Amino acid sequence: MPDNPTAWTMALCGALCVGLSKTGFTGISMISVLLFADLFGAKTSVGLVLPLLVIADLTVYPAFREHGSWKPVGKLLLPTLIGLGIGYLVLASIDDQQARKGIGVSVLLMVAVQGLRWANQPLFHRVADSPSFGIAAGVAGGMATMIANAAGPVIQLFLLSRRIPKMELIGISARFFLLINLLKIPMTVNLSLTTWETLKINLLLVPGVWLGVAMGKYLVKRVPQRWFEGLVIAFSLTAGLRLCFF
Repeated sequence: MPDNPTAWTMALCGALCVGLSKTGFTGISMISVLLFADLFGAKTSVGLVLPLLVIADLTVYPAFREHGSWKPVGKLLLPTLIGLGIGYLVLASIDDQQARKGIGVSVLLMVAVQGLRWANQPLFHRVADSPSFGIAAGVAGGMATMIANAAGPVIQLFLLSRRIPKMELIGISARFFLLINLLKIPMTVNLSLTTWETLKINLLLVPGVWLGVAMGKYLVKRVPQRWFEGLVIAFSLTAGLRLCFF
């Protein structure tokens, strides 16, 4: 439990980022990953944040239900479940310091993929159009979400590679992560990462999630996403290096 105003402010900022990330600003999820890892420990933060993600998913899904469908979710489901299984075994066998580095590596890999998309779009689309890309994205997304709650950028990049419009992308992502995050709950409970104690903290942070969703719904049609995500990536790169090496 945070024991000072600064820690609570950081936790509420993390919850705000959780809500914002669900409305299309996926890159900002990296900020919440890093804030919670610093506050609660890398491994504990995975289970602590999960109920906040579910609450955000349950809030966003009805708001964007008219956009997208379940069909793309079905195509990603099997490889994602494989990734979840691998991630569960990894998470069960590492300590907090290893988890911290694992989260840092996950964040840096997300930044690298996003950087490739920006720096060399023809190469990115050649890779994205290959038959194996969807399988790789599902497995990588499953591992990233289990180890670090950091699959958003992977799945968003996969959907973008299919030239899916922004609002439809948000609707599909809402369906996908609602299902996957619900499936993760028994896993984190079994690892004692989601507990009654972490749920008490979640209850205090829920208003931050709802505020983030409300802000995101307002901003998603008004803020240039490329500019916004550029700032997030710069922050994520710095923080990912910090998690890995400092």
